[in-house]
Parts: sequence; structure tokens; C-alpha cells
Amino acid sequence: MALQATLKALADPIRRDILHLLKGGRRSAGEIASQFPVTAASISRHLSVLKEADLVRDTREGKFIYYDLNASVLEEALLWITELKGETTNAAGDLAQDSAKE
Repeated sequence: MALQATLKALADPIRRDILHLLKGGRRSAGEIASQFPVTAASISRHLSVLKEADLVRDTREGKFIYYDLNASVLEEALLWITELKGETTNAAGDLAQDSAKE
């Protein structure tokens, strides 16, 4: 079920842009909302979907909520996609073609 939530969250371009923004470091909800031409309520919903998929984590500080990227969930999704594609990783972490496919 976790992979399904991750893929659903990644399906929306605004949510992908939010993740890209958070790649640069933690941001408040207001900072995130100011980067998009949609309402703050819409961004709040996008952040909720990302949080439900565990792609972001939030921290409340006073009246502000800050969001951070949780890259470990992305790594799990990439591993699944890599396995589906028939690639494996070697001891150095480099991708190698699955020998069973050759």
C-alpha cells in the first residue's frame, strides 16, 4: 500500500515541484505556497498527500509548519522500479543489468 500512495503522490506535477523545492532544504508552508499560482488551500492539500505518502515530514514551530523531504521513501520506490526493469545494484551501489535477462 505504501508504494501505491507514493506513486499517487508523484503523479501530480505540483507535488513533484514541491518535492524538488524541498530538495533545497526545509521550507514553511507559506514559503512553499508562495512559489505556486494556486491557492494556499490547494498547496495544503498537496502537502497532506505528500505527508500521507511519507514523502515529506512536518514540524510545527510556534504558528508555523515546516516541511522536509523524506528521500528514503523515494529510494524504496526507485529500488522497486529498478527491480521491475530487471536491473540490480552491485556491491558498490552501481546499476548492473540483470544477468538472467541476457
